[in-house]
Amino acid sequence: MTRNPAEQAPTTTVGALPGAVSDLLTAVVEALTVPLPSIDEGDERAYHRLLERRTSDVRIILASILDYPDVPIDNDPAAVRARTADTPVAYALYEDGGQP
Repeated sequence: MTRNPAEQAPTTTVGALPGAVSDLLTAVVEALTVPLPSIDEGDERAYHRLLERRTSDVRIILASILDYPDVPIDNDPAAVRARTADTPVAYALYEDGGQP
């Protein structure tokens, strides 16, 4: 079933979002973007632990934002970045040996 344009929900572009929301989205993407580990089993475990920790930190901050909708979110991007800085990459990185 096709909706006519009048029935469709309005769309919002990222450019139309308030700056704090855009900054928060950017901080979340930065927190969850980590380099691949080497193929060493210990490095792979460290990679997964790092992603789990950062995901948990981001989830807690986002849940708090949703739990307190009247509190400004201007400081939350900095909170995400601070938590990210507290959990640096501490494993050997994947190196592409030029193999196809």
